[in-house]
This record gives sequence, structure tokens and C-alpha cells, in this order.
Amino acid sequence: MSDFTSDFWHLYVAGITFVSILLCAFFLWVAAKTRVIAAADNTTGHVWDGDLREMNNPLPRWWMYLFIITVVFALAYGLLYPMFGKSQGQLGWSSHGQWEVERNKALAAVEPLYAKFRGMDPKDLAKDQQAMAVGERLYMNYCAQCHGSDARGSKGFPNLTDADWLGGDGSPEYIHKTIVEGRQGIMPPMAAAVGTAEDVRNLAHYVLSLSGSPHDSVRASQGAAKWGACAACHGADGKGMHATGAPNLTDQIWLHGWGEEAIVRAIEKGINNVMPAQNVLLTPDQIHVLTAYVWKLSNAN
Repeated sequence: MSDFTSDFWHLYVAGITFVSILLCAFFLWVAAKTRVIAAADNTTGHVWDGDLREMNNPLPRWWMYLFIITVVFALAYGLLYPMFGKSQGQLGWSSHGQWEVERNKALAAVEPLYAKFRGMDPKDLAKDQQAMAVGERLYMNYCAQCHGSDARGSKGFPNLTDADWLGGDGSPEYIHKTIVEGRQGIMPPMAAAVGTAEDVRNLAHYVLSLSGSPHDSVRASQGAAKWGACAACHGADGKGMHATGAPNLTDQIWLHGWGEEAIVRAIEKGINNVMPAQNVLLTPDQIHVLTAYVWKLSNAN
């Protein structure tokens, strides 16, 4: 990918742009200087379809001037604004800078509202209807794409309305930390540590038995001997550990799919889930309100 981000490409694009403008000016100059020797009837001698003759009528002056103005405008624009590769232009304008100006203007407009929420504890904030209305909009804009509009998640995306938290206790502090820093949950492929393909399937049935799910009891008893490869993260009792982010395998919550095949796939291929940090998009005040809203989702009662 480094080949597509090197300085060559911005020089390449800038060169093509500049040469194209110069060629337009050159062709206009050539067209203005070229004189066609016309016949007595002011035709060029070109005939199509037997009787369709080309007249030697030049472009109207105003039309030619428009072409010239376009070339001059393009050069002036390229001098003032970003057009030639990475050059920012004399005015130093950028789309990111414009975005920052508009964002700061919008944040200034809502500053009095967030100032009211700033000193409130997240649990108290969760009782404020106005704050929760703001939190809902923030959730819909930044979280619903993955966790769903109802916050119940989907395969691979956690349900935020239950009390099942992989990396912590679901406290406002943990939720705030997760929003700010993001989170990465990794389960390495474990098939080699478990043994043969049959051992993996036996272990899958043992995992199913932990939650009381339908399973083959014979396979499960054989798979119990292989549980040691999983206990380091999921615990000897299979209830998981917040410190490792390992899920509880004794409940009925299956983030990456339920059943023998889903478990076998997880053991053989591992899992890598990433929640990106949101502090690059949200301000501390917005994160504070969003924290209270997400906490309330799993503590509505």
C-alpha cells in the first residue's frame, strides 16, 4: 500500500492537471492563429453525404473569450485553493479545516447544554430526560450501526441491553473507558492445542453442556479432558474472566453464533473483534452523556 501513498502520486496528479490546463490554452492559441483557405462560397471543401458542406465560420468571439476565462480561472483557482497535488494553495484552505470550523461552531452552540450535564454523575444523568434525549441521538449516530437501533446487537456485536459485559463489570467507569479507548477481543486458534478434529468436536459438545444446551453427552464427556486448553481464559468453571475478556460459556448468550459448528469454527479459526476508539469523533462532554445512556440501557429496571 505504500506505493499508493508515496509523493509520486501527488506529483503525478498535479502534473497531469497543470499540463491539461496548458494544453487547453495551447489549442485555443492554435485555433485562433490557424487560417483555413476557404472557397469562394466560404466552404472548407469538406463534403459529407454528397451535399453537406462545411462552412468556414469561426467561433463567436464571446465564446472564445469564455474558453480563455476558463483557463485563467483554473490557474487562479489552483494558485489559491488545493488543486495541484498536495499543495494547499495560497489561502491554505482544506476540507478538514472547513469541517473543524463548522464542528467548533456547532459545539459552541450546544456548550450551555453540555455545561449543565458536565458535573453530573452518569447514574444521575441517566435520570435526566433531556440528557437521555441527547444520548439517544449520539447513540444513533455513532453506535447503532454496529449495536443496532434497539441496542440488542447482532452476531459479532454485543447486546448492550443485558448485563453480559466481556471486559468489565458494566459500570459507568468501564463503559466510559471502552468508549474512549475502544476494545479488542481476541481468541487465538486453539485447534492445535486441543488435538485432532475429533477432539475439537468433542470439546465443542463439552462447551455446549456447560450452558445446558443440546449436546452429545458421550462426546461431551470425552471433550472434558481437553477443557484445560480453554480454562486459562474462560476459567475452570467456564464462567469467563473480565481480566481476559473471555465470555461466560455457562449462560445462553452466544456472541458469535450458537451450536456445534459455530463453536468448532471458533476453536479452529479463533476470533478477533474490534471496537474502535470513539474519542476521535466525540468530545469528552458527548462521551460523558453517551456513557450514561449506554449504562441506562442495561439498567433500565
